Amino acid sequence: MHRARSSTAFLFDLDGTLIDSVYQHVLAWKEALDAEGVELSVWRIHRKIGMSGGLFTNILLRETGLEITEERLARLHQRHVEAFNRQHTQGLVRPLPGARELLAYLTEQGYPWAIATSGRMATAAHNIAALGVDPSKVPVITRDQVRHAKPDPDLFLAAAEKLGVDIEQSLVIGDSIWDMLAAQRARALGVGLLSGGYSEDELARSGALRVYDDPADLLKHIDEVAARL
Repeated sequence: MHRARSSTAFLFDLDGTLIDSVYQHVLAWKEALDAEGVELSVWRIHRKIGMSGGLFTNILLRETGLEITEERLARLHQRHVEAFNRQHTQGLVRPLPGARELLAYLTEQGYPWAIATSGRMATAAHNIAALGVDPSKVPVITRDQVRHAKPDPDLFLAAAEKLGVDIEQSLVIGDSIWDMLAAQRARALGVGLLSGGYSEDELARSGALRVYDDPADLLKHIDEVAARL
């Protein structure tokens, strides 16, 4: 089959974009915070999912007025990892509809693509495996590899560099306002998905060029965003 060459590279967020895992992350953080004696409503946690885990916990602790210590942050992150991975073993975290098909289509058609997640490999590894992605063949950038995560642009800049593509000719595909803000700061175009719980209006106001339901919906409308040479 003829492989179409494209000037468009796809840089994917992971949680809520390719994997149906946002609410599982929320519950995992809730469990970790409860264990630490931090009382916080679930909806407040959800509003910050998608940004850097370190920034996330710093903001949450600052909002609750609790002392931020390295020991407390380390305990929170470890408890979150354990709670989230437990949900994976229970089969509660799965690829979103159309995720595998979308990635297979891009590969078949010759579009370069990579994954850039604000999660660390400790939680991302299970999600990447669930997608059938081989990190030795596809660039996977995690929080462990960059200085700053979303809403800073580092993850997407690193992914574009790994692919050897121009960031300004790339699309950032994400489900949160943090993805769209990072896309703008990276000088890439943002495409939003509703599968992480943010509204179309929120994603558009954060810079999304287009907004689709989920990976399956994006695949149906791929010609609207994928420029060809």
